[in-house]
Amino acid sequence: MTTPDCIRNLAIIAHIDHGKTTLIDAVFKAAHVFRDGAEVTERVMDSGDLERERGITIRSKHCTVEWEGHRINIVDTPGHADFSGEVERVLSMVDGALLLVDANEGPMPQTRYVLMRALKRGLRPIVLLNKVDRPNADPEKALHETFDLFLELGASDEQADFPVLYGSGLAGWFVRDLDKDARDGMAPLFETIVQSVPAPDAVIDAPFRMQVSTLAWSDYLGRIGCGRVLQGVHRRGEQLIRRTSRWIDREAGSWEITGRDPATSSRLWVTRGIEREEVDEVTAGDIVWIAGFEELGVGDTIGAPDAPDEALPPLEIEEPTVSMLFLVNSGPFAGSDGKAVTLRQIRDRLAREERVNVALRVEDIGRSDGVKVSGRGELHLAILIEEMRREGMELCVSRPEVILHEGKDGSVEEPLEQLVIHVPEEQQGAVFEKLARRKAELTAVHNAGTGLVRLEYVIPTRGLIGYRSEFLTDTRGLGIMTSRVVGYGPWRGEVEHRERGAMVSLDMGPATSYALENLQQRGTLFVGPMERVYAGMIVGESARPGDLPCNPTKRKQVTNHRSATREVDTGLKAARRQTLDAALEWIAEDELVEVTPESVRVRKAVLDATERKRIERRLAAL
Repeated sequence: MTTPDCIRNLAIIAHIDHGKTTLIDAVFKAAHVFRDGAEVTERVMDSGDLERERGITIRSKHCTVEWEGHRINIVDTPGHADFSGEVERVLSMVDGALLLVDANEGPMPQTRYVLMRALKRGLRPIVLLNKVDRPNADPEKALHETFDLFLELGASDEQADFPVLYGSGLAGWFVRDLDKDARDGMAPLFETIVQSVPAPDAVIDAPFRMQVSTLAWSDYLGRIGCGRVLQGVHRRGEQLIRRTSRWIDREAGSWEITGRDPATSSRLWVTRGIEREEVDEVTAGDIVWIAGFEELGVGDTIGAPDAPDEALPPLEIEEPTVSMLFLVNSGPFAGSDGKAVTLRQIRDRLAREERVNVALRVEDIGRSDGVKVSGRGELHLAILIEEMRREGMELCVSRPEVILHEGKDGSVEEPLEQLVIHVPEEQQGAVFEKLARRKAELTAVHNAGTGLVRLEYVIPTRGLIGYRSEFLTDTRGLGIMTSRVVGYGPWRGEVEHRERGAMVSLDMGPATSYALENLQQRGTLFVGPMERVYAGMIVGESARPGDLPCNPTKRKQVTNHRSATREVDTGLKAARRQTLDAALEWIAEDELVEVTPESVRVRKAVLDATERKRIERRLAAL
C-alpha cells in the first residue's frame, strides 16, 4: 500500500491547444506506462472520437504514473472556456498544478481563468514553458508575461516564486536551464513534481471522508462519484453516509447540511495508468471512484457513520450562459436518415446527460415538441448535439440565445466575454469594423512587429454568436480568436446578426443543375445537384438582405430542338457544406438546424410559406 507521503496529486491546466494532452503522452512514455513495443496512439488521453477530431479535451480525465517509488496522479483538464466548470472541480482534488504556457503565444484568456482558480485554492503551480523549439518561440517574454499575470491575480509571495521548466512536450524533454542543461528526457519534470508538489494532507487513522468532484454514470451501477480520499480507509461493502450541503452566505464562507442518506459502497476503483482498476480498499490521499449511492451530486461529502456530522463546503458550478431549444424533428425527411425520436426519448437522453454534465440545465417550457437546454456556450451544446446524432438520434435545434440576469438596480444584465484576437496587420480593419457593430469594446492593442496584431476586447456573448465563421472569412483563415466569460454587465443594445438573407425552397424533390445554376448567381448554395430538398428548407445564402423564395427543383423544358442531355456540364460551383457548428452560428431567430446522423440541414421554423407571411404580418402589426 502506497502511503500518502509517496503520493502526488496534480492537475495540468492551460489554454486550449497549448499542449496538455501531448505532454501527458510524453510523461507516459518516460514513465514506461505501456510495455515496450506496444502500439500507442497519439493523444492517448483524448479517448473520445470528438476529442480526437476537434483536437480538444472535453472532459477531465485521470491517469497515474509511478516514478522512483512515488505515485503521481495527474488530471488532464479541458482548455476550452465552455468546459471551465470541469477545471474548478478538478482543482479540489489536487495539491498542485502544472501551468502549461505556449512559449510563442504566452498567457491567453483561459490561462488567466485556470490560474486564477488555482491561486484561489492556495495551489503553488509549476510553470512549464512549452514549445520552446518552435521558430517564433520567445520563452523569456512568455515567462515575464506569466509572472506579471501571477501578480495581477494576487498571487502570494510563495506562489509567485514558482519553479520554471522549459521544453517540448512533443519532443519529450524538459530542462531547468535552457542554455546549460542537456535536452534529454523528462526526469527534471518528475523531480520538480516530487519536490514542489506537497503530499496530500491526509490522515489514515481517522474516520473515512471524501468529497465528490466528478460524476460518471453506469446503466448497471447508477451514479459513480470520483474524488480524493481526505482521510481514513474504506473497504468495499462498508456503511457510508452521504451529506449534501448548500451555501448560506458564500462571501462569509458559511454553509449548512441539507441532507443525510445512508448507503453501502458496491464497487471501488482507482486509476492505474489510464485504466480503472477495481480494488477492495481505498486509503487517504488517493483519487478514487465509488459506486453504491442511489443519488449523488458534485460537492457531496461521503463519510463513515462514525465521522463527525459535518459537510465540506459546496463546490462552485459555473452557471449556464446560453440556451437553445431541442425539438422533435418535424421535417418531411424525419426518420429517413436516422432514428425518428419522440419528445420523451429526447428528454430521457438529456436526463442521462444531466447526471454527469453538471453545467447543463434542462427546462420544460410547456411546449409539446421540445425542451429548453442551457449550457456554458455554443461549443458546450454543440458537443452534446453531435454526441446525440452519433447515437443515431435526429432532432431540430434553435439558434443559441444568451441567458439574461436582473441587476441589483433592476436593470437587465447580459454575459460578457474577454476576447483575444491575433490577426495579420493588413486584415485588422475588417475585424475592427465587424466587432464595433457587435458592441465590442476594444481594451488593448499589442503589436510585436511580427506581422501579427493582438487585439483585446470585452464583448457581449451575443456579439460572438455567428461571428466565428465571419472572422475566418475576413482573415482568410489566418486569424486566431479565443474568449472566456468574465461576468455580467449592462445590456449593450441590439447586435447586428446576419446581414444576408436565406434562399428558401418552395417545393419538394431533388435539386436540379438547371435550377442551381441560376440560383448560384444570387448567392452561395448549400446543396448540390440531385440532393433532396423540401418546402421551407434553406438551400443557400442570398447575396442580399431578406429571404429569397426559390424553386431548386425546377427542370429545363425539353423540346424537339433541345436535348435534355445537351448541357449536362452547367459549370456549377461546389456547394458550401454546413457543419453543425457553422449552421448554429449562421441561422436566424426564425430558423432551425435539422440534425440527423447523415446530414445537417438548415430550415425555417415554420415550413409553410403562406403561414410564415401571416406570422410576419401579425408581428409587424404589433
